[in-house]
Amino acid sequence: MRRMIATWGERIRFRRELEQKLKDDPHLIADIGLTKRQFEAEIAKPFWQGPMPPL
Repeated sequence: MRRMIATWGERIRFRRELEQKLKDDPHLIADIGLTKRQFEAEIAKPFWQGPMPPL
């Protein structure tokens, strides 16, 4: 149970950081290999859903 909660916390942090990166420098999203649509889909996911699979 603790591992699951820790994973959810990591996902929340990851998505918040990703969102902040777009606000700070929109070009970074392309640098990490995401389209704007992929980025928006990723940050819109609920915390219990895992990240998108690698390309």
